[in-house]
Amino acid sequence: MELWPAVDIRAGKCVRLLRGQFASETVYGDPLEQAEAFVAAGASRLHVVDLDAAREGGAANRHVVLAIASSCGVPVQAGGGVRDQAAAAALLNGGVARVVVGTLAVEQPEALARLAEQWPGRVLVGLDHRPAAGPDGSVRREVAVRGWVGSGGVSLEACLRRLEDLPLGGVVVTDIDRDGTGSGPDLEGLAEVLAFCGLPVFASGGIAGTSDLVALAGLGAGTRSLAGAIVGRALLSGALSILEAVAACNR
Repeated sequence: MELWPAVDIRAGKCVRLLRGQFASETVYGDPLEQAEAFVAAGASRLHVVDLDAAREGGAANRHVVLAIASSCGVPVQAGGGVRDQAAAAALLNGGVARVVVGTLAVEQPEALARLAEQWPGRVLVGLDHRPAAGPDGSVRREVAVRGWVGSGGVSLEACLRRLEDLPLGGVVVTDIDRDGTGSGPDLEGLAEVLAFCGLPVFASGGIAGTSDLVALAGLGAGTRSLAGAIVGRALLSGALSILEAVAACNR
């Protein structure tokens, strides 16, 4: 299982949000310096998100994302505000290895299909979800859009069904209520996604330490296992080191 240290950018700074709430952020300094520190500590890949672009669209921190991709010397997958072909091309042609799209995948599935066909294997779909009441009154996992501030009105399972036949690089599944909390990953939900979806699955949200990563690395459905884990606050706070995290992912 691959380790993807996360660098989230807001207003030009490296930050972490609590449960996706923009009013609850912790600042960790310069994002390029943090990315370089991760690599110097042993990270072999990076997951970078432009939070301003995710919420508002545009390219508020794209220059920072591209600086990280050009200077760090490791594959970078980047998301946040990738809502059309031009935004995807700017990142992919600028040195980013893969892009993560979320809102586009929910609101414009035809546009997502065109992106996936143009850049096979280099487009991932971010499926950030939280509990919501379904049409029949039951509780379902509903996908959020626009930097988690809006609801896509569609369930996680329905989104996964749409993606199955596309040449995607995978799906990034984030339990919003766990993100930034260190409360542990959603092992049961991720196991269901592995069983339901044939695409590579990357887990995000709630990872606090080595035991969580070992549990994720051992998670499976038949012959399928997780492709990777995205870790932010635990690494940024120093609760978990890159070398500890890599070792746990490889158990």
